[in-house]
Amino acid sequence: VAGIENLPCDLQRNFQLMRELDQRTEDKKAEIDSLAAEYIDSVKNMLPEERVEHLKKIQSAYSKCKEYSDDKVQLAMQTYEMVDKHIRRLDADLARFEADLKDKLEGSDFENPGSGSLKKGRSQKDKRGSRGRGRRTSEEDTPKKKKLKGGSEFADTILSVHPSDVLDMPVDPNEPTYCLCHQVSYGEMIGCDNPDCPIEWFHFACVDLTTKPKGKWFCPRCVQERKKKK
Repeated sequence: VAGIENLPCDLQRNFQLMRELDQRTEDKKAEIDSLAAEYIDSVKNMLPEERVEHLKKIQSAYSKCKEYSDDKVQLAMQTYEMVDKHIRRLDADLARFEADLKDKLEGSDFENPGSGSLKKGRSQKDKRGSRGRGRRTSEEDTPKKKKLKGGSEFADTILSVHPSDVLDMPVDPNEPTYCLCHQVSYGEMIGCDNPDCPIEWFHFACVDLTTKPKGKWFCPRCVQERKKKK
């Protein structure tokens, strides 16, 4: 997966393509205006076949404008998803960083009581002699090791939980939702070929797909509606 360092170049390329599509649309609109003006001026002197041919040219130009607009919408959606993926990845990295930081703080908290106990052991060893030293040292070392082990288990738990929690973070209320699950766009998605589909886009996993099917594809709701009409 491309790193975030490539994001500015990718964004610049996509925005440049959008500008080119805008320019093509404007040129085509100017062509439509010219064709329409020509048709209005000459319609009285045109044969029926010529009128039909001229109207077809205007219709074709409008269809081309729609294609450019659809391409721009698709490009905008790709750009949004590209930025969104990087944001989610940064959120996951931030969660891991916070977990590591918390682990270090927990580790330092665990070490402080241990060092205090060792100091206490040293103060007592001077009073008890060499025999007391051996017994006290072994007693002080064991709890310290247990505490450090417990700290690493706690850190492992934090590290395993935080990154997944990022994916369940509340999303921007202004961000559009799709699919049967009413979630934002992520991963691979497929569009329903029913132009009147109220949802339009679906996550592969939600509709039991692993690869894009050949030919037209209709979502479960539209399939049921089509069966009812039959």
